[in-house]
Amino acid sequence: MSDPIRAEAPRDIDPEDGKLITLARSARARNAAAEGAAVRDETGRTYVATTVALPALELSALQAAVAAAVSSGARTLEAAVVVTEAAEHPAVDLAVARDLATPTVLLVAPDGTPALRTSARQADEPAS
Repeated sequence: MSDPIRAEAPRDIDPEDGKLITLARSARARNAAAEGAAVRDETGRTYVATTVALPALELSALQAAVAAAVSSGARTLEAAVVVTEAAEHPAVDLAVARDLATPTVLLVAPDGTPALRTSARQADEPAS
């Protein structure tokens, strides 16, 4: 099934999302990883991860952050940020964000500049 994806350049960044950007950038730099991600769950807890590239396991940073959130009991995410050099979100990242009802995923350049805000909702899903 192909979902129309709504993407736009971010205008104003919420201060809480700014914190997620800082956490994702720091993790990416500390691990010299391709990507860094940070997510915030429904209770306000944050989870941070970087790309996992092992011979037996490969995860994007967002997949790893979502796995950490889910393994800690999160049921939904309020926000997700991915710091990467990529120009757009891979479909698998949007799918994993959708699994936890994440409203949007913010793509951020390595220098911290927000580049793209993409809706993770399916076309028939109501906006909250």
